[in-house]
Amino acid sequence: MQKYLVTGGAGFIGSNFVHYLLSKRKDCQVVNLDKLTYAGNLENLADLKMEARYQFVKGDIADEACVDQIFKSGIDVVVNFAAETHVDRSIENPTDFIKTDVYGTYVLLEAARRYGVKKFIQISTDEVYGSIEKGSFRETDPLMPRNPYSASKAGADRLAYSYWATYQLPVVITRASNNFGPYQYPEKFISLSVTNLLEGKTIPIYGDGRNVRDWLYVGDHCAAVDFLVDQGKDGEVYNVAGGNEKENIEIAKEMVCYLKGSQDSIQFVKDRLGHDRRYSLNADKLKVLGWKPKSSFLTALHETLDWYQKNEVWWKKIKSGKFKQYYQKQYELR
Repeated sequence: MQKYLVTGGAGFIGSNFVHYLLSKRKDCQVVNLDKLTYAGNLENLADLKMEARYQFVKGDIADEACVDQIFKSGIDVVVNFAAETHVDRSIENPTDFIKTDVYGTYVLLEAARRYGVKKFIQISTDEVYGSIEKGSFRETDPLMPRNPYSASKAGADRLAYSYWATYQLPVVITRASNNFGPYQYPEKFISLSVTNLLEGKTIPIYGDGRNVRDWLYVGDHCAAVDFLVDQGKDGEVYNVAGGNEKENIEIAKEMVCYLKGSQDSIQFVKDRLGHDRRYSLNADKLKVLGWKPKSSFLTALHETLDWYQKNEVWWKKIKSGKFKQYYQKQYELR
């Protein structure tokens, strides 16, 4: 039975991956290491409390003693989702991003090297490439991050690669496009927009709303990561794309229409500092390996909007500002 360490497993993509892994691989155990910052939510995993193959550990990936103790239990595969991820927050306070995204990744890599893990999946992002006007980025293109968040992820990305090049640690790096789906903290574009609409508030759109992103349903991202645990070649980078390039304004209008709101709900606001105009990934390398996304963008978007409508208790607790106190009272964390 393989033992996985999933870091950041109480966050959006991490919690979806924990569910995916335990459902798909009946022969695995999962240790979820999460610091439970503002975006970590144990309610995302409430249904796993009685799952014998699952263990939650509250801790920081930058805490060497904590990480070492986990690896002593015998870890086969590491999937590192743990990161500070919100661009706006990185502009306001870059320090936390460097500590978690770069130094925290270093701590994990060192432990993985000492204890001889079989696979280390470093979750990077398409934002490390920077903006592109035409065409799509390939894995071999130079990295040109344009904000502290993407710079911290680029640093972790290359540090992980260096551990393969120098120490032959079996590292695979993924760079995925914008994720969306259930359990996304309501600060990102789609999750903030849908919850604002359900509250009768406006959707803030940066600049002219014509910034382009490729959108990847979180379930497809989880499937790609799981696929690469077995099929990914050590030392390689794989772009993971949904093939759904959309302007922000286009998605905003679709959400308003689906939720039967008013187009007046869309409010243009001052553009973000260093706002990248367009992200686009060429994911042919992963497709040649045998994987491609299964989800239709509109179907997945509508299912996501439905999920937020059905789970108002989950997101209202977060947006009320009472969430931190709630989980501290509900859980005795080890």
